[in-house]
Amino acid sequence: MARVIQISDTHLGRRKAHFVGNWQPLRDWLVSQNPDLIIHSGDISVDGADVDDDFVFCHEIMADLPAPMLVAPGNHDVGEPKSVHQPTDNHRLERWNRQFGKDFWVKDEGNWRLIGFDSMILSSGLAAEEEQFHWLEQQMDNANGRHIAWFCHQPLFINSWDDADNGYWSVKREPRGRLQDLVKRFGVDLIASGHLHLSHDFVLDGVQFVWCPSAAFAVGPDMQPPLGGEKQLGAVRYEFSDAGFTFERVHLPELTMMWIDDVVHEVYPPR
Repeated sequence: MARVIQISDTHLGRRKAHFVGNWQPLRDWLVSQNPDLIIHSGDISVDGADVDDDFVFCHEIMADLPAPMLVAPGNHDVGEPKSVHQPTDNHRLERWNRQFGKDFWVKDEGNWRLIGFDSMILSSGLAAEEEQFHWLEQQMDNANGRHIAWFCHQPLFINSWDDADNGYWSVKREPRGRLQDLVKRFGVDLIASGHLHLSHDFVLDGVQFVWCPSAAFAVGPDMQPPLGGEKQLGAVRYEFSDAGFTFERVHLPELTMMWIDDVVHEVYPPR
């Protein structure tokens, strides 16, 4: 049995420290859970895509975690595909990989293969996108019968695989279709993401989908359309065994509830 805790969207930075106050209570809760592994599903930093010191600060503040941590990058870490102001590019990926290790990774826990990948290079047109697809197929082809779980920043869709383009909120349709083919071919059991700052789970076509809540802030209705799920802060606790897995979306009232709407002009001002 392996206990894995997923956290997401901590948005930490030294210069813009609006959400730093939630880190210590989150870290204390992580210690109480005695995890074997922590998975951070992206936006670890408030603006690491442009600010080197945000990554330095994350390493400093997370130096005493109670278990190893693997991170899948988010849009505020490596940029957004084809964004005018902060595009995912080779320079940002190289900075990330120097600081946190490769942006896609694999970790075997007993009869489970946990795969983290970089949703922020999907539809980017970068060579890294095809490299990742090839790698992803290889890791599942070589799983030797293990169950498979995926972790990434953006959800692959909001309602179904057939969603139209959801813009900022999910992976684009073309790479989504390729991922769906892999899910069907290799029988992926779990797909867990962050990004939406919503706590939610559902099963579709036999696959368990989990949206991990943020540990920093929620997004009000003026900035986020209705997507489903609950606007709360927290984490997700998984128990992986040879027979399967269980999970619980955990609301953490010890985290201070903040709304990005109230501080967006300071944290993410218009460009």
